[in-house]
Amino acid sequence: MKRAIVIVIDSMGCGAMPDAEEFKDIPTCNTLSNVAKAKGGLHIPNMEKMGIGNITDIEGVARNPKYTAQYGILREISKGKCTTTGHWEMMGLVLDNPFKVYTESGFPKEIIDEFVKRTGCGGVLGNKAASGTVILEELHEEHEKTKKPIVYTSADSVFQIAMNIDVVPLETLYEYCKIARELLNEVSNVSRVIARPYQIVDGKPKRVSKYRRDYSVVPYKPTLCNEVADDGGYVYGIGKIEDIFVGSGITHAIHTGSNKEGLELTLEAVKSKLPRKELKVAECTSKPDKYLIFTNLVDTDMLFGHRNDAIGYAKAIEEIDTYIDRIQAEMTDEDMLVITADHGCDPTVPGTDHTREQVPLLIWGKKIKPENLGTRTGFNYIAERLRDWLFK
Repeated sequence: MKRAIVIVIDSMGCGAMPDAEEFKDIPTCNTLSNVAKAKGGLHIPNMEKMGIGNITDIEGVARNPKYTAQYGILREISKGKCTTTGHWEMMGLVLDNPFKVYTESGFPKEIIDEFVKRTGCGGVLGNKAASGTVILEELHEEHEKTKKPIVYTSADSVFQIAMNIDVVPLETLYEYCKIARELLNEVSNVSRVIARPYQIVDGKPKRVSKYRRDYSVVPYKPTLCNEVADDGGYVYGIGKIEDIFVGSGITHAIHTGSNKEGLELTLEAVKSKLPRKELKVAECTSKPDKYLIFTNLVDTDMLFGHRNDAIGYAKAIEEIDTYIDRIQAEMTDEDMLVITADHGCDPTVPGTDHTREQVPLLIWGKKIKPENLGTRTGFNYIAERLRDWLFK
């Protein structure tokens, strides 16, 4: 059985795209290099062995003339710097039109009014572009008194709703998000509605990662995920993959509460075991001849990139690296491993938003000859490689 394992280290960009300034990003943004420098060096021996140090200057990571993987850089074609845009393109769907953003003054009154009407929530708090942690500090007390949802956005195309799940049931938050998704499908090309549940811990609001949900727009064209599933293969989404593709082309899925959980589940899947908690999303054969394990590791972005925590970000990369050799040890001759990212989120530059960056690419397999791939145009290069591997 041919298998491909794709691990997306969320937001681990490796240098500004040529058009970064169009997205209000500075030319020096380089998530991977800058977090390494902030920590005083990264210790990632497994990815170093593969050749990641040959891609860009990474303090603590040597350039390796005896690299074991194929390595290179990918530049995005789609105009955007968000999760949906990046993941869709790496599965072969290049955006025709960029998603709509509302950074200037929040969402228009008519959208908010209709959201309030449909939900019956009595009004919203916020409605502006803001850091999630900052806006919770600012508005959580008022939310807990009024139970009105906190609505905010960012430089990404997102409608985010935060609520204290000890005050308002989690199911209510999810229902509000579904209503927002339906509304935005009608009136605006917004990529994602995100449920941001939180609780008060030691007197401060703390987001509950394991209950986060992303309500994305449905892919408007088939992706490689659909090709694999339609051909009788398994597509196993770990983390927020199911949400990003709204289940389209995903046969099995499981949400995660941390990178560590996602890595453990990926390792278990590579050992030819669907994790016990997996959810069967679609009807599929019991004897697949191809298998795509598709993992998103979001902590780098959500917990560290957006919170300007460069040291935490670097440590998260180091934690991921400790699993790479274990995953490789369980792979067969018919397996291919892809390690990449979907955009940047440099915690060392001004602001807390994603950064428009190119991304690193590592491809490893026991039958795959090491090679310098150079710089390639299009994250969809990944889809091309996966298609060649799984279908030939």
